[in-house]
Amino acid sequence: MAEVGQIALTVVMGGILFAVATFLTRIEDWRSYRPLASGGGYVGERTGRTHHEEKPAGIVRWLTTVDHKDIGMLYGVYGLVAFAFGGVAVLLMRAELAVPEEAFIGANFYNSLLTTHGITMLFLFGTPIIAAFGNYFVPLLIGADDMAFPRINAIAFWLLPPAAILIWAGFPLATLTGGEVEPAQTAWTMYTPLSAEQANPGVDLMLLGLHLSGVSATMGAINFIATIFTERGEEVDWANLDIFSWTMLTQSGLILFAFPLLGSVLVMLLLDRNFGTTFFTVEGGGAVLYQHLFWFFGHPEVYILVLPPMGLVSLILPRFSGRKLFGFKFVVYSTLAIGVLSFGVWAHHMFSVGMDPRIRASFMAVSLAIAIPSAVKVFNWITTMWNGRLRLTAPMLFCIGFVQNFIIGGVTGVFLASIPVDLVLHDTYYVVGHFHFIVMGAIAVAGFAGIYYWFPLYTGRMYQKTLAKIHFWLTMIGSNVTFIAMLVLGYGGMPRRYATYLPQFAALHVVATVGAFVMAFGQLVFVYNLVVSWLEGPRVESGDPWNLEEDGMLTHEWTWFERKRETDLALTDGGERVEDPRTSKDE
Repeated sequence: MAEVGQIALTVVMGGILFAVATFLTRIEDWRSYRPLASGGGYVGERTGRTHHEEKPAGIVRWLTTVDHKDIGMLYGVYGLVAFAFGGVAVLLMRAELAVPEEAFIGANFYNSLLTTHGITMLFLFGTPIIAAFGNYFVPLLIGADDMAFPRINAIAFWLLPPAAILIWAGFPLATLTGGEVEPAQTAWTMYTPLSAEQANPGVDLMLLGLHLSGVSATMGAINFIATIFTERGEEVDWANLDIFSWTMLTQSGLILFAFPLLGSVLVMLLLDRNFGTTFFTVEGGGAVLYQHLFWFFGHPEVYILVLPPMGLVSLILPRFSGRKLFGFKFVVYSTLAIGVLSFGVWAHHMFSVGMDPRIRASFMAVSLAIAIPSAVKVFNWITTMWNGRLRLTAPMLFCIGFVQNFIIGGVTGVFLASIPVDLVLHDTYYVVGHFHFIVMGAIAVAGFAGIYYWFPLYTGRMYQKTLAKIHFWLTMIGSNVTFIAMLVLGYGGMPRRYATYLPQFAALHVVATVGAFVMAFGQLVFVYNLVVSWLEGPRVESGDPWNLEEDGMLTHEWTWFERKRETDLALTDGGERVEDPRTSKDE
């Protein structure tokens, strides 16, 4: 009966999700358009090219919008909510790990949090927060009116909330069903045979949620590729395309080739779990087949997550160095090289599974080679700052923090690419420390740089600069204390994914836990600063709040911001809207 109920639940949830997707694709006439005499255009604002009717007010606006800026904001809020969920999960885990024995949440709940934390940070925070920047700023940077497919853009976002609900559903359902449905306890990699044999409908819900997030990412990637290829302004060609758009284009190409592999492996795993197929059983393809398919997606996913933050740093760091990015073409070429090489390194996650030593050596060679284009970027960032006129604003501090953390994360990754070292350190906390230096120490830190840099643009206000610097130092100190402690734990032989451990590891676990709570306090400062500054921060009085024009570093989005400010002033007189002189009398 339990198996029948599990299959029925899977079918029902799949039917509901299909119905939601069908409904969204059939909605027509989301908004009436009224172009100006000067040309066609887009939603809810007046620019030199475009004008549309006012957006609806309240929640209806956000539920029906196809404006790339609104969708970017939705992605950003969604990503920050997921970041908070993942952060709370890791604080509970670190509290459990403060002592060697089970003392706080227990091993089973620890395993559930471990699984959900990893999936949330990678798929519900990492990819969406990048999509937030991409949706809002890529059209502005390339001089486009909007994304190439605005409605597909909206659908791609609205697939994510049900994905999060499915991935997180095991926690409330465990209480409501008396434990019949529980959160998945497979770890974020969902390795078989554990994930195939764990008789828990929560695993199916998680797999369906992951599949939805993959569909969303793929739709978004197609949109970015079409936008950058076809919607660029007349003055933007491949030679002067900004570096952030280059990284978004490369990321989208990686998504297009990598995420279908994730979708395929999730479908096969669902079939093994519910319909008795043998894709990943001993008598079928085997557990190693799962690892090959998963990591063929999984390692490009690392670069899917890190390339756009590299683009953010490459865009922002020169603005506060007072000089152009050193070796722009080499940064672009290294980005493309990383995109190509990333598909040839997946098996370095599998050095210990017993593959042919000759094949293993070839993967080691490519894994070491991919460090070269990453090093090119690091040298270019450092050279850009060298003898520059540095301004240590919050965006610049976070860019420098990104470079520092990325160097540590990259160098520790080079060690793991070496077969003899990896065989010793595999599945220890060294891998956890290395990976978190990249995901939290680099990707999230670059995200903070982007949020602070563009905060005046999307709010019209300035953040509290002292609080932003407090956020920076708490984040950097907390992340380095935590992740360096993890690296040392790994050298000592502490295995990862364990809720209990030997007493000799206790001191370093306490250090890591203290660092994690310091980092968490920094994020509370960030949220407070974000909310208060959004509501009450001082209004910016210029379309160039960072004084970029002095160094000739003003980019297209700030030009758009200045036009928007001028238009808002022209359309407002004592708070009342007045006629736009560009609108024809006949309208």
